Amino acid sequence: MSEFLNRRLQALIDADAAPTLRDIRRGIEKESLRITPQGTLAQTPHPPALGSALTHPHITTDYSEALLEFITPATTGISTPLEFLDRVHRYTYGQLGDELLWVNSMPCRVDNDDDVPVAYYGTSNIGRMKHIYRLGLGHRYGRRMQTIAGIHYNFSWPKSFWQIHQQAEGNQQPLQDYISSRYFDLLRNFHRYSWLLVYLFGASPAVCASFLKGRDHQLLKRFDHSLFRPGATSLRMSDLGYQNNAQSSLHISYNDIDSYVRTLNHAIHTPEPSYEEIGVCVDGEYRQLNANILQIENEYYSSIRPKRTIRKGERPTQALQRAGVEYIEVRVLDLDPFEPVGINEDTMRFIDLFASFCLLERSPMVEACDQIAAKQNIRQAVYNGRDANAKLCRAGRQTTLQQWSEELLDKLEALAELYDQSEGGTGYRDSLSLQRNKVRDPALTTSARVLETMSREKLGFFDFALRQAEQHRDQFLKRPLEPAGQAIFADMAKTSLTEQAAREAESQPPFAEFLADYFRD
Repeated sequence: MSEFLNRRLQALIDADAAPTLRDIRRGIEKESLRITPQGTLAQTPHPPALGSALTHPHITTDYSEALLEFITPATTGISTPLEFLDRVHRYTYGQLGDELLWVNSMPCRVDNDDDVPVAYYGTSNIGRMKHIYRLGLGHRYGRRMQTIAGIHYNFSWPKSFWQIHQQAEGNQQPLQDYISSRYFDLLRNFHRYSWLLVYLFGASPAVCASFLKGRDHQLLKRFDHSLFRPGATSLRMSDLGYQNNAQSSLHISYNDIDSYVRTLNHAIHTPEPSYEEIGVCVDGEYRQLNANILQIENEYYSSIRPKRTIRKGERPTQALQRAGVEYIEVRVLDLDPFEPVGINEDTMRFIDLFASFCLLERSPMVEACDQIAAKQNIRQAVYNGRDANAKLCRAGRQTTLQQWSEELLDKLEALAELYDQSEGGTGYRDSLSLQRNKVRDPALTTSARVLETMSREKLGFFDFALRQAEQHRDQFLKRPLEPAGQAIFADMAKTSLTEQAAREAESQPPFAEFLADYFRD
């Protein structure tokens, strides 16, 4: 452990910070495509029994009408979000008829962009805006690109932890300013080291050939129409995923909250010639919200985001400027096809440790060369992470992924002990041990298990993923929610539909006026 990290950690131990860790709040956002029994993308509308995708607090859609998103409440306790996800899956499967939920991050068989229905949110101005934003994504990147799914892990320390940490640091800033500054320290280190998460939890080493039809790539083709790389971990996080030539030149700053907001806003207000060619409103029909590099903040695809709960009509950057960082959203995780809800406790515990390390380790300001190195390391972990000779760039020198991983995991040992002291038991140390085994034996990683299963059982990616989806469906259907639980979700669905109808019945300004007001600083 570095002297700097050790000093910070020891200060927390001396101040008895362990009990505050029990009040860490976690939430999960889990995306899953609805598919037909044949494994093609569902063309049906969002099921009314699941409520309104616009106003339901826990069941919505992302890009496509078929891309469900389940959102857990932010709660304490490591198992609580997983229990909620289990319940929402059991309810949902009771409403899907013969449809299934795809369990992989890379999509099912999608032959053409037109086969991907864009999510619809009704006729209110905010509903129209959400729909048009997604239309814009389709025009810019292709609709197939928007069928990729993932797990987002939301995480925040309690106020009591921050008060102890600030006092131990001898910092005199207003508390929220200190919290925001420290979260940005975490964000910079996350970008430096998140290649480790790609290696450990990547679960998309292969993809159906239909996804890349007509595109250049460097993947190998199997006899079963699967594309893969032998040492790959997460094709979802590769340039085959969210491609954006205009974004490639962006340098969003994570040095502090002001520079982050400034650089994002610059992209939102800077025209992009290729998007101007698409047009914004053509023959009275909107194709995108604007012709700028980013339509809105969320278009910037990042592996982690600083977040603040927004108010009605407020943009994410405005919320950050108003009240600072409230929590972080980790976006680097693939769906785990071997887990019915896509993630397990061991993964969550390790993310807790990794985030804590990123917070407490020294975090220098980021230069352009640092961003380039971080992207190169992610690319290497994505395509060749399980290769024995995989090399990463570390402070201008090459090192092996395995050696650097071992050193990082060593630094998490004392953190795991602190977390176990808080929770009781050995859960965090056990999770750390599991990840160390993956570093020493790449065959234990999820990505390796996917390819090994495909090879052993002579399955293509499509058949493997469909079989996993069928197995998970059967598990959920065998455990339908009890009547009281069914009633709770049914009431939420009904209430959300009523709320959407009420919004649409309200008097609204013309859409162009609404949009101009939304983007007004």
